Amino acid sequence: MVKNMFAEEDQLRDMEGFKKGSGYFEVKCGCTSKKYGDSVGKLRVYATGKFLISCECRPECEEGKLTPYDFEKHSGKEGTRRWKNHIWVILNSKKVPLAKTAILKYYKHGSNAGMGGSTRQFKHMFHRDEFITCSECKIERRFRLRTAEECRIYHDALIARRWRCDQFPSQRYKCNSDAERPGRKSHRGCPRTPSCKGCTTCVCFGCLKCRFVDCKCRTCVDYMRNAEP
Repeated sequence: MVKNMFAEEDQLRDMEGFKKGSGYFEVKCGCTSKKYGDSVGKLRVYATGKFLISCECRPECEEGKLTPYDFEKHSGKEGTRRWKNHIWVILNSKKVPLAKTAILKYYKHGSNAGMGGSTRQFKHMFHRDEFITCSECKIERRFRLRTAEECRIYHDALIARRWRCDQFPSQRYKCNSDAERPGRKSHRGCPRTPSCKGCTTCVCFGCLKCRFVDCKCRTCVDYMRNAEP
């Protein structure tokens, strides 16, 4: 496996930062954002087909090892998530997208599943913003769902029979607060496209981030009973 992996070692050696180890090779990589410029790192490609990037965007960065998908997102790259085209290596002093190099021949989807990246499991870990209508003022209020705590706030409000603005933590909303403009409401945080109306990237049908072992609602009970260990 390792022998086959380095069949094109001559081409790899022309890449900046090339380093060969036991069962892996490493090259310098980066991703460019119009707003933040270049974020650089070291891409390590394992004989198993796993890709991990050690971020070196700044000395104080504490991200550690990232999947290509997460590295692209961390760099602040605008637009759709296409890490194979957006992450580059330096070949003969030029930035070349991974998609145009031999490196992608070593990528194996199964070895990266469950780590993030473009896998189905990772996509279900992202939750778009949701709305709940106040029972008093009848205005839809936005709930941000990026953390487990935010997911729990939304979940408890959703199963409440008559949720009110004043029940939102930190008194974020009041019934006399203005409603969001229609144009703003259409943007719900999908990383694929801002005005997405719902896709497999931003719509979650159940995960340990938005289902709770201590909740007795039917949705959570069924999920915990059927979830894989």
